[in-house]
Amino acid sequence: MNKDTPKAPLTPPNYEPQRHPDYQEDEIDLRELFGIIWQGKWWIIAITFVFAVGSVIYSLSLPNIYKSEATLAPTEEASGGGLSQMAGQLGGLASLEGVNLGGKNADKTTIALEILKSRSFIKGFVEKYDILPELMAVEEWNRGSGIVFNNEVYNPETKEWVREVEPPKQPAPSSWEYVKVFRDGVLEVSKDDTTGLVTVAINHQSPEVAEQWVVWLIEEINNHMRERDIQEAQRSLEYLDKELQSTSLSDMQQVFYQLIEKQTQTIMLAKVRPEYIFQTLDPAVVPEQKAKPSRALICIIGTFLGGFLSVGFVLVRNIFRKEENA
Repeated sequence: MNKDTPKAPLTPPNYEPQRHPDYQEDEIDLRELFGIIWQGKWWIIAITFVFAVGSVIYSLSLPNIYKSEATLAPTEEASGGGLSQMAGQLGGLASLEGVNLGGKNADKTTIALEILKSRSFIKGFVEKYDILPELMAVEEWNRGSGIVFNNEVYNPETKEWVREVEPPKQPAPSSWEYVKVFRDGVLEVSKDDTTGLVTVAINHQSPEVAEQWVVWLIEEINNHMRERDIQEAQRSLEYLDKELQSTSLSDMQQVFYQLIEKQTQTIMLAKVRPEYIFQTLDPAVVPEQKAKPSRALICIIGTFLGGFLSVGFVLVRNIFRKEENA
């Protein structure tokens, strides 16, 4: 044999190339999966249809919620400017006991926002304006007839609460209940850290109620902070007056006179400023369009959920049928 003649490949005579088993199993599994889904197509259609209809009924049962909001800007007094800077310049005198210097270490904007969301403030707000029925017993709102109360919860003619609850709850909602509802589902308060602007919003079935509550809230928080600062300034004046009477040093007397002047100016400006802490830049208006619910989105999610669950039901049903036949 010639050495240059190529050798024949060492392969068995009946060799046939075989496909990789993983590819074959994947193909079989996919075919079987689609076959199972096709066999259970009527189950999938029926379950998806039920979920679609249920989501439509549920979305239509939800009342429209309207959102009214106002944009506020902190005033000079709230942001630490104006007269508050004067106290900061007194530096070493800040250690005087009982004297509120009103420096930047007290962020009045943050304090006001926390008070606005506090339990005591909300409780006082609800009681002052007598809005508990509008908060806890509204069923829906119509443009023609206005607010429609839920008669199983509240009787508007006798103004009595008739809801059935289990002890320790009472027919009339407690402050624990309505403060939670107001704070978690009705009131929205946010602050832009970049601009410092504050947004106060109310969500309610009635657009008129939403707008009115925003106006009242802004008025009440300004009044609350005004009275708070006036009381603190008056206590400071009483303390300063006592200290002034007890000292004979002219330098200390001059310091006390400056502090007394500052506190007097604080009281004067607090009484003459209607918008003491927050100035309204964009006032609340009666909304003409609902903010929620998004009924189309609810229907889409409900339909997709029904389709997903129906496919899972068909696959699980097929597995149990195989185990029974095995």
